[in-house]
Amino acid sequence: MKKFQDISLLQYNTFGIDVKSKSLICYENEEELIDLIRNHKEELRQPLLNIGEGSNLLFLEDFNGTVLKSMIRNVTVLEEDDDHIHVRVGSGWIMDEFIVYSLQQGWYGLENLSDIPGQVGASAVQNIGAYGVEIGGRIEAVNCISMDDGTKRTFCQDECCYSYRHSIFKTSECRGRYAVVSVDYRLDKSFTPNIEYAGIRQVLLSDGFDIAGLSAMQLRNTIINIRKNKLPDPKVQGNAGSFFMNPIVDRATFERLNLNYADMPGYVVDDNHMKIPAAWLIEQCGWKGAALGRAGVHLRQPLVLVNLGGASGSDIKLLSDKIQQDVLDKFGIKITPEVNFI
Repeated sequence: MKKFQDISLLQYNTFGIDVKSKSLICYENEEELIDLIRNHKEELRQPLLNIGEGSNLLFLEDFNGTVLKSMIRNVTVLEEDDDHIHVRVGSGWIMDEFIVYSLQQGWYGLENLSDIPGQVGASAVQNIGAYGVEIGGRIEAVNCISMDDGTKRTFCQDECCYSYRHSIFKTSECRGRYAVVSVDYRLDKSFTPNIEYAGIRQVLLSDGFDIAGLSAMQLRNTIINIRKNKLPDPKVQGNAGSFFMNPIVDRATFERLNLNYADMPGYVVDDNHMKIPAAWLIEQCGWKGAALGRAGVHLRQPLVLVNLGGASGSDIKLLSDKIQQDVLDKFGIKITPEVNFI
């Protein structure tokens, strides 16, 4: 276990916001965290904040509490059969590093989530998704420690209440009450490519790949290249990836808007709802590539807000507020930040 006092969080958030925390504690295993909660409560200055790689956080000011960070990186095979393997993965794994590890072991199903920043634990909280795959569809259970008394609690897949960018851990019932220590996945032992979303098939064909003989690593590398062509590297330009969630509207609203905006894209959610890309809405409001002070909107992907250099969390939030208001004024649609404001 490592403990720090009055520490800068600059390297612990991908927006590159230079704020401080009163304390930071990095724990290596479940036992350390349980002992800390049960026997050293005085070291846990309130409020408490569990973080992964800080890829979905926007710090608005110094954090006057304790930041807790998992460094748990064990992998345990729980069971397997001819078709699937069930594994328990420590929450401190970098998600993309675990995806590489899983492919090296011949475990498949996470390829489409390649290159998304963040840790395994945080990915289960956020229900990360990309290119037709959501992590919640591969999760069997999320294993947690109660921040109140150090007891263990496992949430099975149904209890996690996964939906688009949502889980029970983001609700008032559970937010901040549990630290994720490991995640149980069900992965495939044979590779079946998922390439029908967002033109992946077309990219593969244009790059000369044989779809019938496509390997999981080839699909992973293609998705990484697609992401790098669209999204900025947070190590080069501070950002948190997609800043806003894509709004879901009823069909009547979509059809009404479609009368005035014939080129408005939409994706079927169910018989009564459509999903509209927030990036399209933002671009129509003139924000693509624009800036407000030291905060800006990415040149190639308007869903991504960026730190142009020296921006504060308040600078980013001011830009976010302005974009939300413009989209609401123009389309009557509220877009909601995916990023957590701290």
